[in-house]
Amino acid sequence: MRCPECGNADSKVVDSRSVASHTRRRRECLECSLRFTTHERIEAPALWVLKKTGQKQPFNPDKVLAGLSLACRKRDVDAEVMEEAVQKVLARLRSHRQPTIPSSAVGEAVMDVLRDMDEVAYVRFASVYRAFEGVDQFIDTIRPLREGK
Repeated sequence: MRCPECGNADSKVVDSRSVASHTRRRRECLECSLRFTTHERIEAPALWVLKKTGQKQPFNPDKVLAGLSLACRKRDVDAEVMEEAVQKVLARLRSHRQPTIPSSAVGEAVMDVLRDMDEVAYVRFASVYRAFEGVDQFIDTIRPLREGK
């Protein structure tokens, strides 16, 4: 890590702290004694989504958040909870350890997270994702929720 003041490549770590998604390090230049802060993050490989049409797209967490927002509309679900849900979906998708995942895996991961978060939002999302065509499909989706309690 080069010193921002003198450009020297030698520095020592004075303090190190883990913060939510990264590590914050206070460093001191061994040449000019300037103290500066660096932030280190693990660089995860890009995640690609394989659409039903065969097209590949980079994973877009904003799309997941938009779907969650629609499902949770007029429900008592905080924006923070939805942001955490997006991170849970991403973690589930990364656990497959594949650079390319089918879009169906994204939908299923969203449904799994919604099931635990808000049952009404889960049923809303499922009705659109699975393209319900009748009441029986709603009942089949709701039945396991009722039996689980």
